[in-house]
Amino acid sequence: MNKNRLEAFSDGVLAIIITIMVLELKVPHDASYAALLPLWPVFLCYVLSFLYIGIYWNNHHHLLHAARRVTGAALWANLHLLFWLSLLPFVTGWMGENHFAPLPTALYGVVLLMAGAAYWILVHVLIAGEGTDSLLARAIGRDRKGTASVIIYAIAIPVAVIVQTPPFRNAVAWGHCVGG
Repeated sequence: MNKNRLEAFSDGVLAIIITIMVLELKVPHDASYAALLPLWPVFLCYVLSFLYIGIYWNNHHHLLHAARRVTGAALWANLHLLFWLSLLPFVTGWMGENHFAPLPTALYGVVLLMAGAAYWILVHVLIAGEGTDSLLARAIGRDRKGTASVIIYAIAIPVAVIVQTPPFRNAVAWGHCVGG
């Protein structure tokens, strides 16, 4: 398959994901600033997810630009990545509507972890199809950033739950009151 066709398909899917996310932003029925306040968590989640999608879109573009060809395994690896990214509108909306509650925030982290792992797989499937001495393999190098992002997502998931537990939350609130 032509790599340009894969890139065009992926661009379309990512555009739809962003469109779905923005449609989840509900318009307030009041024209006051006070009506916007309850929307801040949802809007913040949207901005965060928009940035993630933008990073994946940019990296995906550069990845396919450096690749010479796309194998059948790369097609499946790409679909695997798009699957996890397609879940971002759901977890974004859930996390925002529930003001960063532990379970929605942890599930958001799981989706980011799985998207990061899927991107890592895609990179390595493309390299395997082109060879370890290819331009793509040289451009990726040791892929420390890709590996580090997956590790950071894995660490962030339990942290999201721990930070929201009452003892930790109370200690932070008490320290804030005492410290100023």
